[in-house]
Amino acid sequence: MYSFQNIQANDGISLYLCGGSLDVHPTEKALVVQYEVEATILGETGDPMLGERKECQKIIRLKSLNSNTDIASLARKVVEECRLISPSRLPEVEQLLFYLQNRKKSAEKKEKKQIKPRDLTPFEGMELDEEANINSIDDYVELLYEDIPEKIRGATLILHLARNPDNLEELLQNETALGALARVLREDWKQSVDLATTIIYVFFCFSSFSQFHGLITHYKIGALCMSIIEHELKRYDLWQDELQKKKKADILSNLKKEYEKALKKYHGLLTKQEQLLRVALYLLLNLSEDTRTELKMRNKNIVHLLVKTLDRDSEELLVLVVSFLKKLSIFLENKNDMAEIDTVEKLAKLVPCEHEDLLNVTLRLLLNLSFDTGLCSKMVHADLLPKLTSLLEDEAQRQIAMCILYHISMDDRFKSMFAYTDCIPQVMKMLFDCGEERFDAELISFCINLAANKRNAQIMCEGNGLKMLMKRALKLKDPLMMKMIRNISQHDGPFKNLFIDYVGDLAAQIGLKEEEEFVIECLGTLSNLTIPDLDWELVLKEYNLVPYLKDHLKPGSAEDDLILEVVIMIGTVSMDDSCAVMLAKSGIIPALIELLNAQQEDDEFVCQIVYVFYQMVFHQATRDVIIKETQAPAYLIDLMHDKNAEIRKVCDNTLDIIAEYDVEWGKKIQSEKFRWHNSQWLEMVENRQMDEAEPFMYGDDGEPFLQNGDILERPDLFYSADGIIPADGAISPEFFTDFQNGDLLGPQGFPSSSLTDGYGQTGVTPARPATAYGFRPDEQFYYGYTASW
Repeated sequence: MYSFQNIQANDGISLYLCGGSLDVHPTEKALVVQYEVEATILGETGDPMLGERKECQKIIRLKSLNSNTDIASLARKVVEECRLISPSRLPEVEQLLFYLQNRKKSAEKKEKKQIKPRDLTPFEGMELDEEANINSIDDYVELLYEDIPEKIRGATLILHLARNPDNLEELLQNETALGALARVLREDWKQSVDLATTIIYVFFCFSSFSQFHGLITHYKIGALCMSIIEHELKRYDLWQDELQKKKKADILSNLKKEYEKALKKYHGLLTKQEQLLRVALYLLLNLSEDTRTELKMRNKNIVHLLVKTLDRDSEELLVLVVSFLKKLSIFLENKNDMAEIDTVEKLAKLVPCEHEDLLNVTLRLLLNLSFDTGLCSKMVHADLLPKLTSLLEDEAQRQIAMCILYHISMDDRFKSMFAYTDCIPQVMKMLFDCGEERFDAELISFCINLAANKRNAQIMCEGNGLKMLMKRALKLKDPLMMKMIRNISQHDGPFKNLFIDYVGDLAAQIGLKEEEEFVIECLGTLSNLTIPDLDWELVLKEYNLVPYLKDHLKPGSAEDDLILEVVIMIGTVSMDDSCAVMLAKSGIIPALIELLNAQQEDDEFVCQIVYVFYQMVFHQATRDVIIKETQAPAYLIDLMHDKNAEIRKVCDNTLDIIAEYDVEWGKKIQSEKFRWHNSQWLEMVENRQMDEAEPFMYGDDGEPFLQNGDILERPDLFYSADGIIPADGAISPEFFTDFQNGDLLGPQGFPSSSLTDGYGQTGVTPARPATAYGFRPDEQFYYGYTASW
């Protein structure tokens, strides 16, 4: 809908406004009016002779708009004061204002996070006593051929023109002016900082628009800026050295005047140099939009130059430098360059700081660098951990600080260090303050990692910590919070008994049709509760868990993660004698063997199933079932030499118990162990050609007696007449026979600690482990981030 309005008719010129579309501003509380201005030149008779139309835009900012604003009144006021909006569009204005009033602030916050260096503002030396005119550009170019003061004046006049984007197209067509500027910069930049700064500023105005980057590349301004920056940084080092020498000299002579004079001059030079550095770096930042150009900068050591500039005190310059480093850090090569020098140590000095933009962009750079574990370690050694923890109280910086802390918490070396800060009480408070809402993924992921450390877990359980966590997790059915609780439950110690009060609540979740991820974490938590005082038989009966466990052992009955947790749960409850009997009678052992066949390529499954067998052979009832009614011992013999060390260890311990209680299986196990240990020697003997064999290799009837494993029945082949073990250290089968008969057992029926079994194992039966691995490794949770925007 368009409305036309005659604004002015004077001196033969007629102006018309054509009101067009009306919309809301994408980020601000404002209305945007798109309109056209039509100018017509009228002839003597009043007829139009020449006309021109131009599209324009007006932004109506509504700073007073808030949740309590009277929309109808405000809409009328907007229509009355803005002649571009027709009164007939009042309902449309009200509707747009209502939308602005209720628009969520997330978009505004997201926009605010896009920290960019502030636009360059006029600096000392840019002042002019005349107004620049595009029609006088040739005169300004002539000044570039004069002495330095005239060159500065000519460059400044051209700069005033370039700062108006409307003039850039026309300046672009003037190759003489641009060529002269580039030549003067190349030849005279060392003679005057003001001249270099002004000319680079002109090209910076072009660099703000991508379509002009080709122009800057043509004149090789980027490479020249790199050289200028490098030179200025070296000058800065010389100034610092001279200032220190003057300070020492003044101290020795008890005179302060010379030093104060030098210091004043130094600050003046520093101000001008930082203006030059800022405009040159900003130009390079704009050019780095093209990754090929950025690669050229990297080859010229841009990262080292930027990191060296971090020693400055100018906050505006530091915002620019850190922003540039953040952009570069998303590429591996640049990140590696930053890792080679003390980037993290210099950034650590900027955290915290009062300049909000500088603090925010510094944290974002640290977040990008924290994906590297080596740089994470440097952050810890630079004492960033307590600094970042203190920023959790700052709502504006909280999320980024937490993401960095999360990456640090992924390293087991640093988990314990969080216990010596205020971090854990703060994140626990943040968890409880969430109310009924879902937790931020960053927050809960961070807590999961922290809970994997025993000391952190103890702090989390202090007071009503565990009670509040359990209450929240069970109410919201949140699998991530339950994962955090599961990590807490894996640690041994007095606080583990706190979980006894919640066994029933956890067991009740298993039978219900809850989300699978949540059930997995509940099962995992229960599996960690290896508490002697816990009556597992009562729990299994009261919540009817045995059928559930058996049904979920079938391959394909559920996701592998759930089936694995069921196996681990069975291993935990099997420590109880009565539970083991109950499980054996339910037919779980054949189901475990079937699952073992199906998952034989998965080491985690195999290890946990073998551990269940290990627990069950401790009990008479289940031991008889395993040995006499199943082929579990045969599977264990096959796995005895598995490539996985943990599987071999659990198998060995289980087979030793079986061999002790069953003579027949004991002989098979003894034979297999002997064969495996002496496999090379046996292979040599069995492969020897018959016609090359020694005479004593045959019996009285001329038949070879080393056939079909008969070698195991001939200990005299391995031992001398006096019974001394040969140099190869092999142990005879009789050793195992004596071992079975108890001849070599200690006072409690266990092997003597002074004996070894010939296979690198000591004769001591280890204490009964609580899990398949003897302990559960710390479990950490990973939540992926992309590099900071």
